[in-house]
Amino acid sequence: MPDDREPHAERLEALWKGEFGDAYTERNARAAEGRLPFWKDLLTAFPCGRVLEVGCNLGANLSNIATLIPPRDVYGIEINESALRKLRSTYPDVNPVWGRARELPFRDGFFDLVFTCGVLIHQPPDTLPEILSEIVRCSCRYVLCAEYFAETPTEVPYRGQPGALYKMDFGGAYQQRFPSLKLLRKGFLSKADGWDDVTTWMFEKRA
Repeated sequence: MPDDREPHAERLEALWKGEFGDAYTERNARAAEGRLPFWKDLLTAFPCGRVLEVGCNLGANLSNIATLIPPRDVYGIEINESALRKLRSTYPDVNPVWGRARELPFRDGFFDLVFTCGVLIHQPPDTLPEILSEIVRCSCRYVLCAEYFAETPTEVPYRGQPGALYKMDFGGAYQQRFPSLKLLRKGFLSKADGWDDVTTWMFEKRA
């Protein structure tokens, strides 16, 4: 039976690599503002050495994290080359890497924390398990997701593109796929906090 998951994933990856992704980058040029208190609180409660953001775009999160841990230990992976060029120019001491969320180019357990923020919502539901597996594989301790929440998977119209944004219980998806993950903290970040009304789940890997 042919597997139609890869063409769906490739279509969305092409979308985010091109002009559609460039426009997203421009709209989010000031996304870093107001996010430092969240990261300071999180990394104080759960100290980390090496951190990876999957889908880092311009570095709205990485720029804040790099004020709290050495920039050389801050990594981001992104598929949009324009965003990566700007990130490298603005924050030359962090480590931006080109790549796909479903094929992370890092060895097992390389990071203390691997996280997404508004990235899982843009992944095809049928390839989401692969992406969660890659995120968990690359973490030796913590996994964080900050994403739109819905009790049941719901496609949301997004700038005229079909199948480009989904809300669901992403924390539940992690725990269903990886029952050994321990939920340490769940929260909500509003637009007033400098975010976009996202639910957060902080997990710890257990043997």
